[in-house]
Amino acid sequence: MSSLKIFPIGGIGSVTKNMFVYEYEDEMLLVDCGIGFPEIAQFGIDVLIPDVSYIQKRLTQGATIVGMCLTHGHDDHIAALPYILPMLKQDFPIYGSILTAAFAEARLSDHEIQKQVQTYPEFMPVRLGKAFSVTPIAVTHSIPESRHLIIHTPEGIVYHGSDFKFDMNPVDHKVSDFASMALVGREGVSVALVDCLRVERSYWSPSESSIEATFEREIEDCQGKFIVTLMSSNLHRVQQAINVAHAHQRKVVFIGRSVEQNVKIAEDLKLLTIPKGMYVHKRKMNEYQDRELCVIIAGSQGQPGSSLVRAVFGEHPIVTISKKDKVVFSTEAIPGNESNVYSTIDELAKNRINIVYSDIDSGLHVSGHAGEQEQKLLLSLLNSRYVFPIGGTERHRVQFAHMANELGYNDQSILLPKHGEIIELKDGKILFGDVIDLKELMVDGLGVGDVGASVLADRKRMAEEGMIVVIIPESAGTYQTKNIMIVSRGFVFMRDADEVITLIKNTTAEILTKHADMQEQQLKREIERQLSRAVEDYIERKPLILPVFVGE
Repeated sequence: MSSLKIFPIGGIGSVTKNMFVYEYEDEMLLVDCGIGFPEIAQFGIDVLIPDVSYIQKRLTQGATIVGMCLTHGHDDHIAALPYILPMLKQDFPIYGSILTAAFAEARLSDHEIQKQVQTYPEFMPVRLGKAFSVTPIAVTHSIPESRHLIIHTPEGIVYHGSDFKFDMNPVDHKVSDFASMALVGREGVSVALVDCLRVERSYWSPSESSIEATFEREIEDCQGKFIVTLMSSNLHRVQQAINVAHAHQRKVVFIGRSVEQNVKIAEDLKLLTIPKGMYVHKRKMNEYQDRELCVIIAGSQGQPGSSLVRAVFGEHPIVTISKKDKVVFSTEAIPGNESNVYSTIDELAKNRINIVYSDIDSGLHVSGHAGEQEQKLLLSLLNSRYVFPIGGTERHRVQFAHMANELGYNDQSILLPKHGEIIELKDGKILFGDVIDLKELMVDGLGVGDVGASVLADRKRMAEEGMIVVIIPESAGTYQTKNIMIVSRGFVFMRDADEVITLIKNTTAEILTKHADMQEQQLKREIERQLSRAVEDYIERKPLILPVFVGE
């Protein structure tokens, strides 16, 4: 018997890697395709992506992907596309709003993938396969052109309520589509998936448009460059910075690939307005005095190598930061990025640069996510049979459940699946189905999913304990034990380590003599094992041992 399956392929209890699967019989509808961000312990990893092995398996069994719908243009909802699409090896339509589609195509183009992302048709649903019909509705968020999805299925209506807030005074004057929410609520919603990230905040999230007054206050006493760093996709905030700079007769300069790319896309789509004659190319900014410039720069999260960080540490080829400048951080640190952000701020403070950030001025950032009151309003409009909190951590999901209890939902009506657990909707009732094994796929350079726990353990060990390379000359099938060389990195200072180096050479020579008949790979493992034990016994450290055989 058929049922509708719903589950987050990017895992549960995570703010990022947003990707959902809706499956009915042999048809799968995908919603979003986002990246996650590595933790400090995940040495060298660029990004994390959803584990699509379940989808791949279903494709080999004859299932079909009927389409993918994108809710908005943040990287944690679209930036995994270049990695995921080649893995799925099936052509299917992708839909998004006009800005989301353009951002998604740009991410794909960066990886030399040419794929059209279609824009949602206005005032009509998108039919995808036999089982699904999707109607996007407008919502406000920290990026323009965000959408919620009304998904009609054979098992009833599902409301996919990804990241949102109810901004009643948005910068672009486009408010959320409350009428459609109320209408589908009267029609009858079976399951409502709702963004729960800011449920801990009992108040209504402040309007994005309040930021402009803060920029106005901060720019008034700035004698040099007015430097603003923010999330490059937060175009409403970019627009407000432009408005304030224009009012103070400053030119605007964009620094950083992400900011420059996003601004160009938004301006081409007429979603961003730069007054004529105001824009100055970054390579011509030295033609103006500092007090005539507003610089909008990427790197608000203190990312190593970002334009802001390079400028802060005096390494940027174009931008310098002087004592008359003011640097405004119009964002908050993403959890896990606090160290990077504050080390950047500390460097500016050390150089006596005028800095303003949300700890000093709370008006510099407002959340793009709904607080408890807005979430309650959405649930009241939808009046769904079941609610499924998404987009938050475990504490957010549990807190959302408490809030839903206050609105009359019993525990059986609040869906809190485990990691990898599939929800099934059948005949108006929810069943908890199979639990699939979802791994964390890591992208390291060009490699996708080929870095596992053992590689990370080696990297962690090198970072904490150092590395020893044992170079063993080999001639005519004989190991030259008297010519062994040692290279050390992050372990001991070579000139002060004669006793340790002698120990390593002598131990290696003994192993080579005793086990000369071993195969090379076995011999390497034996050297690693015995040297690791000997070094640890001698200096109570356990560096990574790397034997290398070199022919003479």
